[in-house]
Amino acid sequence: MSYTVFIKEKDQNSAERMEENMKLATVEDAVEYRLFLIPDEPRDAEKHKEILQKYIERIMTQFAPMLVHYIWQNQPFNLKYKPEKGGVPAHMFGMTKFGDNIEDEWFIVYIVKQITKEFPELVARIEDNDGEFLLIEAADYLPKWLDPDNSANRVFFYHGELCIIPAPRKPGAVSWLPTTPPTIPQALNIISTHPEKILASESVRAAVNRRIRGYPEKIQASLHRAHCFLPAGIVAVLKQRPRLVAAGVQAFYLRDPIDLRACRIFKTFLPETRIMTSVTFTKCLYAQLMQQRFMPDRRSGYRLPPPSHPQYRAHELGMKLAHGFEILCSKCSPHFTDSKKSPVTSSPLWAGFLDSLKKNDYFKGLIEGSAQYQERLEMAKNYFQLSVNRPESSVAMSPGEEILTLLQTLPFDIEELKKEEANLPPEDDDQWLDLSPDQLDQLLQEAAGKKDPEPISKEKEHYDLTQVSTSMKAFISKVSTHKGAELPRDPSETPITFDADSFLNYFDKILGPRPPESDSDDQDEEDFESLESDDDLDFETQEPGEEASVKGTLDDLKSYMAQMDRELAHTSIGKSFATQKQMESLAQITNSNSDEEDAAAGDSAMTPVDVDLNLVSNILESYSSQAGLAGPASNLLHSMGVQLPDNTDPRPTSKPAKD
Repeated sequence: MSYTVFIKEKDQNSAERMEENMKLATVEDAVEYRLFLIPDEPRDAEKHKEILQKYIERIMTQFAPMLVHYIWQNQPFNLKYKPEKGGVPAHMFGMTKFGDNIEDEWFIVYIVKQITKEFPELVARIEDNDGEFLLIEAADYLPKWLDPDNSANRVFFYHGELCIIPAPRKPGAVSWLPTTPPTIPQALNIISTHPEKILASESVRAAVNRRIRGYPEKIQASLHRAHCFLPAGIVAVLKQRPRLVAAGVQAFYLRDPIDLRACRIFKTFLPETRIMTSVTFTKCLYAQLMQQRFMPDRRSGYRLPPPSHPQYRAHELGMKLAHGFEILCSKCSPHFTDSKKSPVTSSPLWAGFLDSLKKNDYFKGLIEGSAQYQERLEMAKNYFQLSVNRPESSVAMSPGEEILTLLQTLPFDIEELKKEEANLPPEDDDQWLDLSPDQLDQLLQEAAGKKDPEPISKEKEHYDLTQVSTSMKAFISKVSTHKGAELPRDPSETPITFDADSFLNYFDKILGPRPPESDSDDQDEEDFESLESDDDLDFETQEPGEEASVKGTLDDLKSYMAQMDRELAHTSIGKSFATQKQMESLAQITNSNSDEEDAAAGDSAMTPVDVDLNLVSNILESYSSQAGLAGPASNLLHSMGVQLPDNTDPRPTSKPAKD
């Protein structure tokens, strides 16, 4: 009876987990994050909700100085209360669509990590539509037992560190570890009772920390300031809501023919009101806007100067952004009213939120009532409305509705805005849009975890070609499974050895008679382990009959190999290999018995094949045929840490045949 109940509960949990994964998978480019309070003690539901709501207020307030000015690609970082459901305790939940800007996702990882550091009683879990993307980032350093099938509910942030709940090597070996992937309550209990035993390895933590290194200073480095020739209404809107530039860019970037109908004749942002201004983009938004080729409709009134004009780029950027804002406003109802929005200051949370901002020096000592103070205050109100005081039942205001609301409530003077044209800050250099091959290689090496990649020496005499042969031998000696072959991670750390006797012993183990039957599971494990260690192949422990049989099989195999060598020696295949011209091997063949001498006259001239020379020459030929492009030779060698210099030899050119 108890077993049946266990199966039903397990199936129910699996179905609920599958349902959540399917929901997240249907949302492309989205990240989900959950914050749990430990220890998970029984509490009254309403009281627990009140506690978590207080945490949301404290978190969003404490991180407000970092989040208020951040320009999100699609959606901002947000938290809301989520009640208990399906065995998952009540917690704080958030989901953000980051779109094409992957940096938004990793910034959220940094925020979540810092939250667990500032609030030690909180445990965080984060995943996206790819699943455990933190494990994907640290894939080169994960333990072998961890795979997508058993990684559910194992990865958390606690005390600002990445934690991975281990799995027992044998069922029941560790009493506090479940044999199956843990449920959320089990995971929270393990984290609270054994925090010192779940810390991820240093290499795994370093891989994730390397990806979020540089925050929060990195936020400024991800911005790009450019001059744009924009209608005055858009200039006034962006002064109050700099984040709306993302919605404008996305509307233009994802436009369709129906959207462009609204841009044949502009109704909201007339081209006659355009002025020069400075707009702050993220680098992702700027690149999306710059890489789009677009010519406006003649009826729109947006005409561009010739490309040689010094302000052509500012006119082009302004034209594209104006189209995006016009598209946003065209999607609003003509009878739109600002009935959805209530005053921020009427919220009971606003006073405490404002006091917390002042304690965290959000206003930077500005005089209350000054223009800069009011600008920061308006941004804080907007952040509060979106992230802190957003009721679950409320309908979010669309960007177009927000733009129209600002145009109705914001007084702005075009002449005053024109006066600011003379004092615009300089534009940022956009050379980062163009990557040289060396810069691309450096980025790829940094992504692979190499801190200081050594430049490839161009001098031939300083390059050791034995690295090619030794790395390839190390690759061949590795054990491959149905999951693929393992590549040597760092050939320079461990000496590479290739034991021919051990290699032949593998054949002895495979072709020899099977030992007496034992438990099938144990035997399979022993067989697999024997392939991973040469020390397990000890023939001294075999029975005399088994040893003789194995020796006979080995002799037969060697005989077959020698016969094939003799048959192929005088063919085009045999002549294609470079051989070792050693006098001692010729002397050994000359002193052999007369029967072998009469077998074939050419056998006396056979010399051993130079394996290293043939291996290196074939790989160099394959590498040269790639003509600098990616191919099997360069990919395989690069994965083993071997980089070949460029081929500076002149390529032979075919001459036309003469009649």
